[in-house]
Amino acid sequence: GESAPVVLPVAMPFTELAGASAAAKALAPTACTTIEEVGSTGVGALTLGFLALAVTTVVMVAKAASADSERRKYYFCCTFICGVATFSYFAMLSGQGWTAIAGCRQFFYARYVDWFITMPLIILTLGLVAGQDFVTLAAVVGADMLMIVALYMGAVSVVTTVKWFWFLFAIAMFLPVVYSLARTFRETVITRKDPEMIELYGKIAWLTIIMWSFYPIVWLFSEGFASFSVSFEVCAYAVLDIISKAVFSFIVMSAHSSLGGAESREIV
Repeated sequence: GESAPVVLPVAMPFTELAGASAAAKALAPTACTTIEEVGSTGVGALTLGFLALAVTTVVMVAKAASADSERRKYYFCCTFICGVATFSYFAMLSGQGWTAIAGCRQFFYARYVDWFITMPLIILTLGLVAGQDFVTLAAVVGADMLMIVALYMGAVSVVTTVKWFWFLFAIAMFLPVVYSLARTFRETVITRKDPEMIELYGKIAWLTIIMWSFYPIVWLFSEGFASFSVSFEVCAYAVLDIISKAVFSFIVMSAHSSLGGAESREIV
């Protein structure tokens, strides 16, 4: 009996992960006869999201065209934040950018492509307002992009253990992003000694932190536990996207006179 291999308890989760690919093949949703798809309410939310983001994109393009070079960079960021999201909503509204995931549920991967591009652009805008250095900005953007990748991988995971590992990885990446926006960037903007920019940063940073904190919660009950219907999921994400992108852009636009920095206001 000496030849019998000894399996340590510590190795158990990893043995489970090793067998995950075989399990994934067995559980793959190839045999879905019916798929839980988005209903009329969800389609309404997608339409509203598409229109709100498209209108905001047009407004930001117009503002960028008439702004000086110092202010234009903020409007360029807002243009692409809303523009990319508009493309994503158009795709979802047109019945594109989705697949069936475990549980025969409609899963819109188009929104992950959107988030992968737009969330770093939101961080870039916050960094520009704060006057944050490039290296810190790149690190926060990197953590954010890894969070989106982890949420996507979790959503398409068939094996439950794997799914929750990915969710934990996503949260582990999300926490430093929140800390950076709430503390690091904030400390930097205070050194600018520009009250209007400090006030603008406070508004858009807290809007972003609060809205972004709801994304993992919606994910938890949609792609995670599948407690929410696909329509409710789409509605919830649409509200978060409109506030964190369109409303965000209009708050930046409302501070137009502050965007040129204290020097340009003194000249004017």
